[in-house]
Amino acid sequence: MTGEPEGSPGEPQAPGPVSGGAAEPGPPPIDPAEPAAAPAEPSAEPPSEPPMESAAPVPPSVAAEEAGMKRGGRNLPIAVGVGVGLGALTLVSLYTRKEIFLAVMVVFLFLGMRELAGAFGTREIRIPLIPLGAGMVAAPVAAYVWGPEALVAALSLIVLTVLVWRMADGPAEGYVRDVAAAVFAAGYLILMGGIVALLMAPDDGDHRIVIFIAVTVASDIGGYFAGTFLGRHKLAPSISPKKTWEGVTGSALTCMLVGAALMWWLLDDGQVWHGVVIGAAAVVTATIGDLIESMLKRDLGIKDMGTLLPEHGGVMDRLDSLVATAPVVWLLLEVFVPSA
Repeated sequence: MTGEPEGSPGEPQAPGPVSGGAAEPGPPPIDPAEPAAAPAEPSAEPPSEPPMESAAPVPPSVAAEEAGMKRGGRNLPIAVGVGVGLGALTLVSLYTRKEIFLAVMVVFLFLGMRELAGAFGTREIRIPLIPLGAGMVAAPVAAYVWGPEALVAALSLIVLTVLVWRMADGPAEGYVRDVAAAVFAAGYLILMGGIVALLMAPDDGDHRIVIFIAVTVASDIGGYFAGTFLGRHKLAPSISPKKTWEGVTGSALTCMLVGAALMWWLLDDGQVWHGVVIGAAAVVTATIGDLIESMLKRDLGIKDMGTLLPEHGGVMDRLDSLVATAPVVWLLLEVFVPSA
């Protein structure tokens, strides 16, 4: 209640500010017969500080903007900017001259190989980067110029070189572990790079590459937004806690729409249903590619493969879906629209 002093009735109150417009009672009268009270000693404790003013509330528009910038744990404007830059680099190199795109792809695959070697090194697994790096150039070039048979031959020579290189480079202890990791790296990155080169080799190879990359990126984008805003049910919590069934559904719808539109638009004999099938297959392989890398990182005890791409992690964190999707898209395109 305002205007009424607190405390027990009849108890003298300390003077204070006027509240509610009523004057507070003054001190009781002094009896002249009583001796004057000694002045009170100053308190040893410092006077209490006045209460701090509460911070001004954040306007809802600002709070919403900040939340939007950090959706899914990322700074969204930076993540989008990096993604747009990578997309522009891909399109410019691809439609300027396909060999330029081939060189750009080899550079990114080599950066991914270095990240993979560093991740293996956290568990004292050593893979020989020199023969793998040479194979990273040789296999895609062989596939682009001479076709699938040359890719198989190049990959076989790479594996043999790795086995001999590791034998000459160190003791027998850890030999099987190291060469197994190196052969895995060759199949995971070098073989997939060669398949992308096969995808690019036909006259309409630039369009085929666009379809391959677009459906894979559509899986990431559709899954990211659907999972962020609608995700409730975990897909594989023990492997990748952030993936949800709602996100996979968003990936599937986005992949099939993008695949259908691009197949009809870019390839002469492409049909809408071809694109729907390719999109449906791509969402499966892209999701599996993400889960494979998540399993690798969990086993190696690392969060990201690298830090080269702001708000994306490392190069391998962007290549994981692509390397898993490349062989399926190449195979389906060869079935639907043979390159002759």
